[in-house]
This record gives sequence, structure tokens and C-alpha cells, in this order.
Amino acid sequence: MLLLTYLAQVLPGPITDPVAVFLTILAIMLVAPLLFERLQLPGIVGLILAGVVVGPHVLGLLERDSTIVLLGTVGLLFLMFMAGLETSLNDLKDNASKAVIFGLTTFTVPMVLGTFAMLVLGYGVLAGILVASCFASHTLLALPLLNKLGIMRTQAVTATLGGTLITNVLALLVLAVVLKADGGTLTLSFWLFLIPALCIYTFATLWGVPKIGRWFFRRFGHDEGAEFIFVLATLFVISYLAGLIEIEPIIGAFLAGIALTPLIPQLSPLMNRIQFIGNTLFVPFFLISVGMLINPLVLIQQPKSILIAAVIVVVEVISKFLAAWGTGKWFGFQFPSIMVMFGLTMAQAASTLAAITVAYDIELVDELTVNGIIAMILVTCIGSPWIIERWGKRVKIVQSRSVETGSPQKLGKRVLVPVANPNTEYNLLQLALILAKTAQGTLLPLHVISDKYKPVTPQAKMLQTQLLATAEAIAHAAVTQVESIGRVDDAIDRGITRTASERDASLIICGWKGYSTTRENFFGSVIDNVIQRSPVPVLISRFSQPIENTRRVLLAADIQTTSSTTFKQTVEVADNLAKELKAMLQLVVVATHSKPFKLPPESVGLSIDTPLMRVRGNFVKNISRLLQRDDLLILMAYTDSTRLLSLPGQLNEPEAIARTHPDTSMIVVHFPKTIL
Repeated sequence: MLLLTYLAQVLPGPITDPVAVFLTILAIMLVAPLLFERLQLPGIVGLILAGVVVGPHVLGLLERDSTIVLLGTVGLLFLMFMAGLETSLNDLKDNASKAVIFGLTTFTVPMVLGTFAMLVLGYGVLAGILVASCFASHTLLALPLLNKLGIMRTQAVTATLGGTLITNVLALLVLAVVLKADGGTLTLSFWLFLIPALCIYTFATLWGVPKIGRWFFRRFGHDEGAEFIFVLATLFVISYLAGLIEIEPIIGAFLAGIALTPLIPQLSPLMNRIQFIGNTLFVPFFLISVGMLINPLVLIQQPKSILIAAVIVVVEVISKFLAAWGTGKWFGFQFPSIMVMFGLTMAQAASTLAAITVAYDIELVDELTVNGIIAMILVTCIGSPWIIERWGKRVKIVQSRSVETGSPQKLGKRVLVPVANPNTEYNLLQLALILAKTAQGTLLPLHVISDKYKPVTPQAKMLQTQLLATAEAIAHAAVTQVESIGRVDDAIDRGITRTASERDASLIICGWKGYSTTRENFFGSVIDNVIQRSPVPVLISRFSQPIENTRRVLLAADIQTTSSTTFKQTVEVADNLAKELKAMLQLVVVATHSKPFKLPPESVGLSIDTPLMRVRGNFVKNISRLLQRDDLLILMAYTDSTRLLSLPGQLNEPEAIARTHPDTSMIVVHFPKTIL
């Protein structure tokens, strides 16, 4: 500390040149996270501490001027927006009662204990309540560890994810009320205005933004730049409107994320761009600006700050543990699951930094409190991953029976996608990317030029190059391995199937217009020939709108099909798509006989709460009656079946449904005879 004080006196005044300021911040963004991660500490800690060192209270290299404040505010909104993107309203539908109980408990216990502790330390009522609200909120810092440990779908984690939405929204509402009370504007008229305005604002955001977003993506979904700008514009418009109804813009940013999350698949290039820009640029600006608020000299000048920091840390940890332990025991969870709930909810970063920053700006809290909160963030950011790593390994995972594949490879290991039409290429590639990234596989874009009737022209080669370059760009944007394949063959269908064998493809995804011409009915189409010759499963896909607009994945099959091993593979594909598209999965089983039948969802690898509909009668009529515009219908087909896509020119069930529902997207999963 003495060395830092000496350096602050020796070094010249703060850097004022804009290029040098930006260069200094970029150097911090690069070095600080790398250094702290080598020390097995979260990179967020390094950015905050770096802001402390270069800030006005230590070395004084950077001033917290209007530029830093502007970029920090953008980073703050972006941080809350990304937190909203990680929170889905579907989390409350699954295990809703557990999520509500835990969310209210993990909010109430820290609020009560925190307020009492702050009052004992001599804080005012408003300041005490606001600091306690920082204890009540939490950031799911250790969430990536859950995927590595394979416990993301356990009941304890599901309840925690749903509870996160409740406690974070309540904490942000407490912040809004406290700020009004501190400004002397917390009157009856405020409540009469706030409650209706907040209800209308929340409803308009959660209902209107998805509607507008689906329209925009349906109309301009192929323009990646326009998609990203639309997301940013939505973020700042909703945040600005929040300020107009006298609540904090960070609440609007959080709601904007929740509203857009159904439209942005987790593994999509758009989500990758949002996370990349946010995590590498905007959010680090915010963290550094927060660090610049901290005055570590207060620890020496005012020893009381050590006491405040210790009380804040102890109360936060104890209150979060009591909330997790009490509800976990009530739900009948084992102790490792309780510790996972505690580890997830003890971490403080996003909401806590947001609230304390706003409170400090209006002088509701002082530097002592900010330092105490930062100490709490440091302790919880280090402790949360450690607890998850230790206790997550001991959680007993109740999994459905594994789905055996007919091939030693997972379907998504090497996904071959023939690309020929620029208008349909985007959705096919998005589907392939979801399946490939889920299996950590490789995308194989293919374009075949036929030279059977005429020589290959330069124009055809140029189109091939353009299509494959576009496919490569989309794959790289989604951080997926890609191997582009340009081929000249005597027939398109033979080129596809030969490439599948030569490149060891595990799955082929083909586009389909949903109907057959008279010539195709008689001679057979390219799709007919591909599925007849393919050595691997084929997804015949018809997308009437952008795939991210999907609201429900409807898997339909007859009762005889459900007993096959390939049906379980299809269920796995449908389940993965529903998860990544953040859509509801529904299973429909059609029986033509009147005998009673049962098909528990868990018997085919689905969770017990998956909606299952059993109907009797004509397959096409029953499925057509259930379809909606934003559905993704998944059907099955077999090479040796005379009911489906096996014979050229036959009016099969998928085509019959496609003709009557031209606005509904559809995937027909075809399995070759060798893996039935």
C-alpha cells in the first residue's frame, strides 16, 4: 500500500490523450483476466482490482470522467441484458412451485438479516434496506461449471434458475423504491403511477418485444448485421422507457433480455456475437469503472471499513446459506444439492454492482459501503466456483435412460449440409450448427455441381465459392469447426451420398420445398434418391420462417413407431432443438386402433413433465388440427416404409401436411435400413 502511495506521488497527472486512455483500458482488459485466471481466480476480480490500481484513489493514471462513466453505463446495461438472456420464463414453468418458494426465500432472508445488521452498524433505514437488497440478489457466476459437471437439469439447479428471476427482479424493485424514497418522491401518487405503469411496461415488454422481434427476424433474418443492431436498439429503447416511468434503466435492460431470449438460440451466431461484444468490451469497461470508485486507503485511514466489510461478507454468506438449506430440506434435497443451490446464489456481481453504483452516485452510501460490497464480491466470486466444483461432483444425477444411437458416432459429430439455394441456406446451417455444437462436432457445408449434361461454367464455380464462403463465415461466427467441400459429380444426389461416405458424415441435412412436381412424382427427386442411398440418417427440412422464431417443437409419431430405437434418436434430436431454441417440446402419439395405450415420457428419454398428447384416428388430420404458425413439426420416415417418403411420387404424410400448412416449418427424420 505504501508503494502504491509513493508511485501515485511520483507519476504525473492522469492520462488525457484519448488514444492513450483507450490503450490503457485495453491493456487492462487483456492482462488482468489472464493473470488472475492463472491464479485460479475469476477474471472479474482482476478487472475490478485493476480499476482500483489505475483509478484516481491509487496511481491516478485514469480519471473517472464522462467518457468512462458513459462506457461504464453501457457496460452496466449490457451486463443486466445478458443476465436476462440467461433467464427464461420457462424456468418458472418447470418446477414452478419450487422456483417461487426458493426465489422468495433467498430474497427475504438476506433482506431481513441484512437490514438488521446495517441498522446495528448505524446505517439509516433506506441505506440499510438498499445494502440488504445487494445481499438478496445474486449472479449465476458458476453456471458454466454446471454443464461440465452434467448437473444442469437436476431439480436443485432448475429451482435455482427459476428463483433467480424472482429474487433479482424483487431486488431491483427495492432499489427503485429506495431511490424514490431518498429523493422525497415516494408518495401515494408515486405508487398509483408506478404499479399500473410497471404492470403495463412489463406486459408490453414481455409480450410486444417478442412479437416485433419475430416479425423483424422473419423479414430481415438473413442480414446478420441488422439482427445485431436490432438487439442493441431493443436493449436501449426498453432501458430508456424504463427511465421515463421513473424506474432504473437496469430493470428495463433485464426485462429486455428476458423478452428476447426465446428468439435467440443459445448456440446461434447472434448469441455468440452478443456474448463476445459484451464480455470482451462493454462489461469490462463497467467493471473497471466500478474499481475506480474504490478507495483502498480508507482501510488505513478509517479502520471502521474493515468492520463493515467483515459484517457485509458474513451476513451475506450466512443468509444465502440459510435460504438454501431451509428450502432444500423442505424440498427433500440431499446436502450436496443444497450446497449447489448455495454456491450458485452466493455469488454477487451483476445486480450488486449495478445497485451499489447507482446508490453511490446519488450519495446514499459512502466509500466505506462500496468497499464493503466490493469485498463481498471478491469473497463470493472466489467461493462460488469452489463450492460448485467441490459439491457438484457429489450430486446424484437422476437421468433418463440413455438413448442408444445406431451409429458409433453421435448424430451431430459430422453434419453434412448441401447448400444450393441462398434463400434457404441460412436456416439449414442454423439447424446444423445447433446439432454440431451440441455434440462438439464439425460442420461440413457441401455444394455439388453436376457435369452430366454440360461442362462446368465459371459462373457455377463462382456461385459454389460464394455459397461455401457464406457457410464458413456463419460457422466461424458460431465458433464451430467447419470443413467446406466443393465437388463436381455426374449427379447431385450421388455427389451428396458419396461425400457422406468419403467424409465419414454422421448426419445429412437437406432442404425440402414440401411438395413434389409431376416429373419428380414419376422419376423421383434428388431428396428421394438421397434418402434411398444415404448410409446415415437424413433430416429433410422445410423452413417457412427463421428457425429462431420457433415457439414449440411438436414431435409426432404413430404408436407403432414409438417402440423403435430410432424413435429414441428422434426424441434426442427434438429435445436438443427445443432446448437450444428455448421452445416448448410436445410429444403427440397417434393410434389408429381403439385399444388403450401408455407411453410415459421418461420411457423415451424425456423428463416426466414433458407434455404428451394421445390421439386416435387419421394421422394427417389429427396433426394438422394441432399445428400453429410458429411450430416446428418433426416427423419420422423409413426407407422400407410405404407410408412415408420411400416411393417417388407418393402423396405421403409429410407432404400432405406441408401442403395444408405452408407457413409451418417441418423436419422429417429419415433413418436408413441399416440402423433400424
